[in-house]
Amino acid sequence: MPLIPLSLARRLSPALQPLRRLCAGGWLREADVDLCLRLLHPALRLNRVYARVESRRWVADDMLAIQLRCNGNARGWRAGQHVQLYLQQDGVRHGRSYSLTSVAADGRIEVAIKRQPGGRLSNLLLDNLAVGQLIELGQAFGDFAWPQEPRAVLLLAAGSGITPLLGLLREALARGFSAPVTLLHQVRHRGQQAFAEELQALAARHANFQVQWAFSGEGERLSAERLAALPGEHVRVCGPRGFVEQACGGLHDAGRGGSLQSESFSPLPVLADAQARAIRLSFARSQQQVSGSSTASLLEQAEAAGLRPAHGCRQGICTSCTCLLLAGTVRDLRSGALFAEPNQPIRLCVSAPHGDVEIDL
Repeated sequence: MPLIPLSLARRLSPALQPLRRLCAGGWLREADVDLCLRLLHPALRLNRVYARVESRRWVADDMLAIQLRCNGNARGWRAGQHVQLYLQQDGVRHGRSYSLTSVAADGRIEVAIKRQPGGRLSNLLLDNLAVGQLIELGQAFGDFAWPQEPRAVLLLAAGSGITPLLGLLREALARGFSAPVTLLHQVRHRGQQAFAEELQALAARHANFQVQWAFSGEGERLSAERLAALPGEHVRVCGPRGFVEQACGGLHDAGRGGSLQSESFSPLPVLADAQARAIRLSFARSQQQVSGSSTASLLEQAEAAGLRPAHGCRQGICTSCTCLLLAGTVRDLRSGALFAEPNQPIRLCVSAPHGDVEIDL
């Protein structure tokens, strides 16, 4: 039983600033302070974000919306950003990024999780995360934003790409955005129309908002003709990479790419190394040296060597796996660019060794 309620634990957060300064100066250990703070409330920490699950509701056949209430360390978060959710399974800490569909001043946030066939963490969260349970989160990140100018907006989403766009839409309509807004959500089947009732209610309440769906399983994929017929000067696109590339390409061809922002939650195509070769990997802090390959990411090879680097999206987006390159050259698996400057940060999930390398891991 917590000694204080979560609402009071949240209000205590600013008062912990002196302790944060002492930890930053090396006078105290943050882990020891956190251990004491947990006696007051399990979610109370100096810097780490913990949240309590407050509700669960299915918003589509394969998508669950989870409302969480954070401790006082979730500051400056915005709907439409992404946040890492962490969960331990069999002694291994897993993390995945999910979009914030709402952020309230009282610390309440909402994320929506889509069931993924074979997904390790998403299915674990959907099936086992219980109301009242505490879960750790990373700090929010991402630059997806609502347009500043009050002109017509077009929102294009596919699958779980609806989640960041819904967060932006909710906030814009709540603060009185009055220019026309059109949302097109492409899903495979009708049961995957996430938040359909809420979107229809918003359309009924706001004369400037309309929502449409396309069912790719019924042959209704977003076509160039349908895209051309959709209104909107500012465009926001989110979904699998194929959908995003098709939509953005069509908009640019039509001369409508001037105010376009897009996000994809699929990995970028990995550029193969034409000259695959064996190399030597050195992990400085772990004091390990192993044989490796120039074709696989450093994250995959570190895991194969028994290490457990922090990571999240595995797509080079969330920066959770960033560490320092101490020596050698690495290749960006997305662009093919080479990086060889010592002590520069690299993202393990999208970096492959171009020769023998040493990293601070």
